[in-house]
Amino acid sequence: MKHNHLRTVVESGGPYATVYLEGRTPSADADTQLRLRWSELRDQLSESGAEESLLESIDAIILADEPTEVHRDGRTIVANSQGVLLDEHWDAALGEGDSAHYGEAPELGAFLRQECRQFDVVLVIAGQDGAAIRELSVTPDRERTEKESVHVTGDNDEDINKPRRGAYSHNQIRRRVDEIIKDNARSVADFVDGLITDHASDALVLAGEVQGRTAVKAELSARAEEMLHEISEGGDGDEGAEEAIDVAIRTLVTRLAEEREAENSERLGESKAHGRAVEGRAEVEKAVERGAAAVLLLDDAEASAGEAEIVSAAILSSAEIGLSHDPMSDGIAAILRYDVGAALAD
Repeated sequence: MKHNHLRTVVESGGPYATVYLEGRTPSADADTQLRLRWSELRDQLSESGAEESLLESIDAIILADEPTEVHRDGRTIVANSQGVLLDEHWDAALGEGDSAHYGEAPELGAFLRQECRQFDVVLVIAGQDGAAIRELSVTPDRERTEKESVHVTGDNDEDINKPRRGAYSHNQIRRRVDEIIKDNARSVADFVDGLITDHASDALVLAGEVQGRTAVKAELSARAEEMLHEISEGGDGDEGAEEAIDVAIRTLVTRLAEEREAENSERLGESKAHGRAVEGRAEVEKAVERGAAAVLLLDDAEASAGEAEIVSAAILSSAEIGLSHDPMSDGIAAILRYDVGAALAD
C-alpha cells in the first residue's frame, strides 16, 4: 500500500510527539477520564523533552469542546514545533492502551498496521425499489466507521407495490414492474461505479433481498464485478439483518486482510529467490535510505527496533508498506527495486 498522505508529516522534520489514545466505552465522566489519561501522557512527553508549545497544540485536539468523541473513538496524533500534523481516529475497541513517544521520527508503525488492515467497502443493500448504499471503513478487529446511508432509486417514481386499475393484464403489469426494477438497478449500478472510481474502494458488498440483488448485479460494470462480494444477508433497518450483515462484512475483511498478508509473504519469498529482497534491520535500513526498497514489510504484530526511522525513510522514497505474518529477521524486510548487489553496494 502507498502511504503518500504521510509524506508531509515526515517532511516537516522532528522532533515529533506521537500520541495514541485507545477508544473507550462512552461514559458520563468521559471528559474527566480523558483529561486524566492525557495528563499522564503529557507528563511523559514533557519529561522526554517536548516543548510546552508543542504540547499545547495537542491540548487543542484532545481537550476540545466535545472530548467524548475522542474518548470513544480514540486518536492518533502526531505533532512537532509547527503544530499538529496528523489527527486520525485510532482504536474503537479496548485493548491497545494509551501511549506517547517523543523522538526525531514519528512513531507511525501502529497506525500503519491499522491502515494496512483497513478496507474501504461500498455496501449495497438492494431491494426492488433501489438500494441503500453506505461507505464503510472496516478492519478485522476494530469497530467499523461509516458515512451516512444514501438511498438510490431510478427516475421513475411509480410505486411498484401500488395496486393498478384499468385494463392491464397480469403480464403487462409484470413487465412494467420488471422495467421499474431494472431502471432502479441501473441507477444503483451507476452510482456505485462513481463511488468506487472516485474513492478507490477496496471491495463492493452486495446484500439485500434476492430479486433486488440479482437486478443490481446484472447492471454492474466489469470493474465493479471484479471487486464484488455477494452475501445472502439482507434487509435495511432490521436490527437482526443489520447484525448479520456486519458479521458477514467483518468475516470478509478478515479474509481479505489475511490474503493481503499472504500475498506479501509470497512476494517476499519469490523476491528473495531472485536476489531482490533483504531481511534484518541493518540491510533493510541501508536499502530504504538509498531508495532501493520497492516494498517495506513489517511484522504484522510486533514493532521492530528502529522501525520509526526506517518507516519514515520508506515514506520519503515512495516505497509501499505492507505486513507479513511469516517470520522475518528482526521482524522487518524489504523487496527491492533491483538486485541486492546493486542496492547495497558501497
